[in-house]
Amino acid sequence: MTQTQKAVVDWFDSTYRRKGTRYLRPVRAYFVFLELLGARPEHRLLDVACGPGVLLRAASEYTAKLHGIDISPVAIEQGRKAIPSAELAVGNAERLPYADATFDLITCLGSLERMLDVRQALREMRRVGAPSAKYCFLVRNSASFGWKWWAPITAQYRAKGHAGADTLTNWQRLFESEGFRVADVLPDQYPLHRRRRWSSLALRPVDFRKPITPDAPLERANEFVFLLEQTS
Repeated sequence: MTQTQKAVVDWFDSTYRRKGTRYLRPVRAYFVFLELLGARPEHRLLDVACGPGVLLRAASEYTAKLHGIDISPVAIEQGRKAIPSAELAVGNAERLPYADATFDLITCLGSLERMLDVRQALREMRRVGAPSAKYCFLVRNSASFGWKWWAPITAQYRAKGHAGADTLTNWQRLFESEGFRVADVLPDQYPLHRRRRWSSLALRPVDFRKPITPDAPLERANEFVFLLEQTS
């Protein structure tokens, strides 16, 4: 099913209007991305597809230079209420309204595969990143058991929000072809943190900021965390 941008916007507006931040992970799940990026007070951060600003709420403990953009006006309205110190804008990742080389850190979590023109979005994120910028993308794995099992069952639901996925190899090739260098790839950390939390029976606190390296092969992860830099 080919989606129009308006259809995707309408889906996200409806989802955020009904669920708000319940649609997303809790704030504690986002700290690890900022730790992996080495976020510091002097950094200018842009969260692309920021939704109602949950990542930015976590990022406010690292830097005050917070920016976010999302195609959903409903999400941005909610974000402005939740974190008024951030500069939020309604807009399309394929046409970012920022000058070249503006940001030190750029995140795009769980949204890149939903964009209608992924390559153009990547070019825009590369354009607005400083030469030394660091990027963190969370993307779905089409080779995971979860995707293969649920995709046929939830095909119509996924189509409405333009949800997609790809393999580890294809994601890496895509990023490299658009001028990025892959600094590291990790499995999605939130499921690992939750598993450790429950396995400890709440007797041992879990540090959600600290990355976990699992024993399972990376290729089995439901989602990948890509840490990227610009190539020269």
